[in-house]
Amino acid sequence: MPALYIANKNYSSWSLRPWVLMKHLGLPFDEKLMVFGEGSNWEAFRQFSPSGRVPCLRDGDTVVWDSLAIAEYLAESHVGVWPSDRDARAWARCSAAEMHSGFGTLRNECGMNCGIRVRLHAIGPALKADVARINELWNEGLSRFGGPYLAGSTFTAVDAFYAPVVFRIQTYGLPLDGAASAYVQRILALPAMREWYTAALAEPWRDHAHEAETLRYGEVTEDLRLA
Repeated sequence: MPALYIANKNYSSWSLRPWVLMKHLGLPFDEKLMVFGEGSNWEAFRQFSPSGRVPCLRDGDTVVWDSLAIAEYLAESHVGVWPSDRDARAWARCSAAEMHSGFGTLRNECGMNCGIRVRLHAIGPALKADVARINELWNEGLSRFGGPYLAGSTFTAVDAFYAPVVFRIQTYGLPLDGAASAYVQRILALPAMREWYTAALAEPWRDHAHEAETLRYGEVTEDLRLA
């Protein structure tokens, strides 16, 4: 059985992408959760991941150490990873790649921290632009391909790639409109997302760097995690 190496569910947005995709599609895997340590995790994570980062999928002798590459690797042997329609598949791949390489301000100022609620000190022009682009992208996909998911009637890799953004919307109360707003609640209600969220709340670990980053940009108004 393939082994999927991930980090803390409360913080690790990159880990969530292949995890929720495989869970939702019913693809079997052995979860290997590696807790973030104080300082660098690079040497410890290098034991299983060539890049020293998560996620990393190990399937026999094959090692896949990037979230987008994992999606493509899975698509080679499993149907449903990407939309079957060619036009929808092209859009989904572009949108997932845009998430994979972009939205730097959103990543920096609204890091994934599932178990808390935050009031941002400010929403500057760069963050506003990132949120506006996500709003535009989601509304486009939902309208163009008919929903209820971004590229059509089924949950695919593009939904998995934006799943961490859904948690960010919940944590920071970022504004969306139209179908994009309802999409957030739909994704949060998925069994796989609920399983991840429940586990994130129950984690006893706190990573100083992630917590400090949150406090740099906002005020914690509620902490729902295990005390």
